[in-house]
Amino acid sequence: MDASGSLGLVQTLAQADALGRAVALLLLAMSVASWVVILWKGWLLRRAARDLQLSTAAFWQASDLDDAQRRLATFDLQLLVLPLLQAAQGLNTAPAYTLAAAGDRSQQLTRVLRDALHRVLHRLQFGQVLLATVGSTAPFVGLLGTVWGIYNALTGIGLDGGFRIEQVSGPVGESLVMTAAGLVVAIPAVLAYNVLGRQIARIEADLEGFARDLRELLVHTP
Repeated sequence: MDASGSLGLVQTLAQADALGRAVALLLLAMSVASWVVILWKGWLLRRAARDLQLSTAAFWQASDLDDAQRRLATFDLQLLVLPLLQAAQGLNTAPAYTLAAAGDRSQQLTRVLRDALHRVLHRLQFGQVLLATVGSTAPFVGLLGTVWGIYNALTGIGLDGGFRIEQVSGPVGESLVMTAAGLVVAIPAVLAYNVLGRQIARIEADLEGFARDLRELLVHTP
C-alpha cells in the first residue's frame, strides 16, 4: 500500500465513531496475538521435532537407563522425552498400598506414561485455541464494523432528508476497511492453525510410539 492509501486508511479510521474504533482496535489486538503465537509456535515446534529425533536416537544408543537419562538431559531441550522416562522411573519410589501402586507393573506404566504424555502434548497444543478463535471470529468482528458503518450511512441519509455522496462515502469506506481487516486477520490464523496442527500431530505420533516402546522395555525391568 502506498503513502496515499495508508493516509486514506488512517483518515477512514479517524472518522469512525467509538464502536468503529473499538472494532478496529479489537482486530488489531487479535492480529498481534495470533502473529505472536504463530512465530513462537513455529520456532517451538521446529525445535521440538529436531530434539525429539535426537533424543530418541540418543536414548536407544544408551547402555542403560541411567546413561539414557544423562543423554536426554543433553539432547531433550524441549523436555518431550525426558518427562516420560522420569514418570516411568518414578514408579520405583511410589508409596506402596495406594491406588497408584495398584495393578501389575504393565498397568502402572501405562497410566504414568499416558499422564506424562498428556502433559507434554498439552504444552505443545498451547496457543492452538487462540488461533482457532481468531480464525473463526475475526470475519464476524469485521462484519460488525461493516454493518455499523452502513447503518451510520443510512442514518445520516434519513436525518438529512436528502442524498449526497459525501454522506455515504466515509461510512461505506469504513465498512469496506473493516471487512478487509477481518479477513486479513482471520486467514493467517486459520492457515497457521492447520499447518501447526499437522506438525503437532506428527510429533504426537512419534511420542506415542516412543511411549509404547518404552513401556515394553520397562514392563519387566525392576
